[in-house]
Amino acid sequence: MTEHQSLVQRLEAEWREALFAKDEARLRSLIHPDFQLVAVRAEQPVALDLDGWISALSQMDLADMQVEIGHCVRVENTIVATVDARWTVKCLGQLVEERVLLTDVWVQCQEGWRVIRRHSSPLPSDPVEPEVEEEA
Repeated sequence: MTEHQSLVQRLEAEWREALFAKDEARLRSLIHPDFQLVAVRAEQPVALDLDGWISALSQMDLADMQVEIGHCVRVENTIVATVDARWTVKCLGQLVEERVLLTDVWVQCQEGWRVIRRHSSPLPSDPVEPEVEEEA
């Protein structure tokens, strides 16, 4: 694991702990005030700012969450990370299981590292093995 992946893994663990604890102050300390989440869904993409995302969280109970940090690249005070995430949430009385590919953009501010953008696209529930072409 690279230094950048380790850093993002630590930040994602802090985010996860804050989500389970429903600690809005801690979440806000990890998320930049100009944060935007763009989630691609079948109906249409959904975009939420920080307050919209916090409001949506209030309607959910997180039951489980697992993340695997993929590729990370750092350019000066910015890290772009690819994250394979799975979660189970109870939302409006329904249990929802989801697997998504996240692209998180973390920026280093005076307050520390904060995520400023998150792009979320759905993935199949089970990892799909890439097809390998056989040599002739």
